[in-house]
Amino acid sequence: MEWINRLNKTIRYMEEHLTEEIDYEQLAQIACCSPYHFQRMFAYMAEVPLSEYIRRRRMSLAAVDLQDKEAKIIDIAMKYGYTSPTAFNRAFQSVHGIAPSLIRERGAEIKSFPPISFTITIKGVEEMNYRIEQKEAFRIVGVSQPLYSEIEKNFEIVPQMWQKAATDGTVQRLASMMDSEPKGILGISVCGCTDEWRYWIAVASTQAAGDTLEEYTVPSFTWAIFSGAGQCPQAIQELEQRIMTEWLPTSGYEYDNGPDIEVYFNPDPQNAQYEVWIPVVKK
Repeated sequence: MEWINRLNKTIRYMEEHLTEEIDYEQLAQIACCSPYHFQRMFAYMAEVPLSEYIRRRRMSLAAVDLQDKEAKIIDIAMKYGYTSPTAFNRAFQSVHGIAPSLIRERGAEIKSFPPISFTITIKGVEEMNYRIEQKEAFRIVGVSQPLYSEIEKNFEIVPQMWQKAATDGTVQRLASMMDSEPKGILGISVCGCTDEWRYWIAVASTQAAGDTLEEYTVPSFTWAIFSGAGQCPQAIQELEQRIMTEWLPTSGYEYDNGPDIEVYFNPDPQNAQYEVWIPVVKK
């Protein structure tokens, strides 16, 4: 219940700052986690990315303001943080389907997106297999790429990385270097524990990285480790959503500021065997 209360406090904070730049760091502090983990949890719980939720709320209020015939569109755009009329027009149309200038026409239909409220719902009909393990730090070797601070922008970056790594021989090369635990191809989001967010495709290895690969040491953490199988990426995304919405709120644990790890045990995406590791700390 405490976790749900924190999420509702973040909604109140956003409502109070819709006409200002909303500070993701502050939202994360209210939720007691990193900005990366907050955005992931919000997207899974609300079923909409954080930036899109904020856009919908702002455009809902902007539509109300535009019904005042004396108000200037440029002033309303500025009120909600848009210095460019073109950018405001694009954002408004993406939500309402019509241009701001048409709002005052008779019969113009607009949409309303009220503030959301998080509650505990009864779920958990299907079992979830997990274990809690304390792991010492381990070294990985692989390839990495910077991530954006707004995580929905990364939805194209990560699949492209995997596609490239699979076709240029990187995955096969990494598999041959794997000689440490955990034994699998790793997808690691290093966010919250370093200043720069990066995504890694790697393996645990003691071998030299050489000139074309990089290395990183995953710090020691307590991990909640969930096992699963199925067609990827859909199956692993569904498992991650269940972790956020069903397990975490009532688990007695909360997110620690460490990496998220996916461990793939076989190369077949149609019938993948995998684990999802999330760093946790006892409440």
